[in-house]
Amino acid sequence: MKKENSKTVGLLEKLGFMSFSTSTNIVFNFKSTYYKYFLTSILLIDPIAVSNMVLIGTIWDILNDPLIGVWANNVRFKSNERVRPWLIYIAVPYALGTVLLFTDFHVSERWDIILGIAVFFLYEIANTFRGIPYNGMGALASSDDGERKSINAFRSLGACLGSGIGAVAVPMIVRMFGGLKDHKVINSSDSSAVFKSALFMGVLIVIGCLIHYFTTRERVRQVSDDEENIGIIETYRMLFKCRSWVRNMLYVMSYGISTCLLTSSVTYYCAYVLNNSSLSTPIMAAYLVASVIFSIITPRIDTVLGRKKTMVLAAILQIVGKIPFIFAPTKVITAFINAAFTGMGLTMTFILFNTNRNAISDIVEVQNGRRLDTMVSTGDTLVSKIAEAAVDKLFLVALAAAGFSAKLADEGIMQNLATQNTINALLGWIPTLVAVMMLVFAIGIDTRKEYEEALAARKENG
Repeated sequence: MKKENSKTVGLLEKLGFMSFSTSTNIVFNFKSTYYKYFLTSILLIDPIAVSNMVLIGTIWDILNDPLIGVWANNVRFKSNERVRPWLIYIAVPYALGTVLLFTDFHVSERWDIILGIAVFFLYEIANTFRGIPYNGMGALASSDDGERKSINAFRSLGACLGSGIGAVAVPMIVRMFGGLKDHKVINSSDSSAVFKSALFMGVLIVIGCLIHYFTTRERVRQVSDDEENIGIIETYRMLFKCRSWVRNMLYVMSYGISTCLLTSSVTYYCAYVLNNSSLSTPIMAAYLVASVIFSIITPRIDTVLGRKKTMVLAAILQIVGKIPFIFAPTKVITAFINAAFTGMGLTMTFILFNTNRNAISDIVEVQNGRRLDTMVSTGDTLVSKIAEAAVDKLFLVALAAAGFSAKLADEGIMQNLATQNTINALLGWIPTLVAVMMLVFAIGIDTRKEYEEALAARKENG
C-alpha cells in the first residue's frame, strides 16, 4: 500500500475518532433502547405490527446496503479521498432521521405504521452512509496494527460515552424536557419530551461528524493505480475470497445480537419486572463503567494474550456474568453483574473486530490489488442490521406471544408473569447462547496468518 506517514496518529486525531463514535453510539443506544418502547408504549402500536415494520425495514436494508456500498466504493472525491468526505454529507440527514424516528405525528395507528415505515426507510439510508466512515476510517488512518488498536480503543471509549448519553441518561434528559412527571414509567404522556430528547441527540450527531472530519486524515493509499469501477458481483467475489472477512462478519453479527438484546430488554426489564424505569440508569451505568475500564486495558490484554485468546476471553466474560442472572433474574444485584460483565466482554469484542476489519482491508488489497474499505465496512454494517432486526422480531413476537399489552403499559399496570419471564430470558439465557456462538467464531479468525499467506502467494505469482 502507498503510505503518507501511514503509521503515526496523534492524540487529537484519536479524539476525533472518539467524538464520532460517541455521537453515533448515542443514536444506536438511544434507538435500540427506546425505539420499540416508543412504538409500543408511547404510540401504543401493537407489538406484532411493530415487528412487521421492523421486518419490512430489514428487507429494505438487505437491498440498499450492498448497492450503496458498491456505489460508494467507486466514488472518488476531489481530495483523492475515499471515505472521510462522507462525514460532511451524512451529518444532517442522519440527525434528521433520528429525530423523525421519535416523532409523534398524532395520527391513527394505521398512519403511525405507514409513516413509521417511511421514516425508517429514510433513516436506514442515512445509517448506511454513516457506516462508511464509521467502519472504514480506522484502516485508512494508519497501516500500523498498534495504532489501529489504539484508534479502536478511543472509538470504544466514545461508544461508552454514547451509551451513557443514549441509554443511561435518557430518563434524566426526558425529565429535563418535562417528562416523567408523577410516574416512574415512560408512557404516552411523555411523547413530546422524548421527541425533544431525540432532537438534542441529533445536534450532538452533527457536532460529532464535524469534529471527526476536521481532525482526521486518510493516509493509507491503494498500491495499484487501477481506478476502474468494480461491479457488485466482482466486489463480493473478492470479499468472499478472504476467509477472515466471512468469519469476522459472523463475529460482528453475534456482537450485534448481544448488544441489541441488552439495549432492547433493559428498559422493559426495569419497567415491567422491577416496576421502575429509572433503574435502567444505574444498571446501564454499571455497563458503562465496565466498558470504560476495558476500553483502556483491552489493547494491553491483546498484546499479552494475543488476538485469538483475547477474543475467547471476551466471550467467556459474557457467559460468566449471565449465570447469576439466569438463576435469580428478579434480584437487582444480578442485573448489575450481568450488565457489568456484558460491558467487559462486548467492549473487548468491539475493539477486536474493528482491528480485525482494518487488517481485512489489507488482506483484500494484497489478494486483489484493490482496497475495498467501503465494502468491508458495509458488509459488517449489513450483518449488524440483520442481527438487530432479528432481535427486534424475536423480542416483539415473544412479547406478543407472552401476552404483553400496550394498554396495560400506558396505564402503568404490571404485565403478566409470562411477559416478565420472557423479558428475563431475553436478558439471560438467550444472550448466553449467543456468547457461545461468539466463542466458536472467535476461534476461527486469524487475520495475521491469512495476510502472510496472501503475501507469500503474491510473491510466488510475481
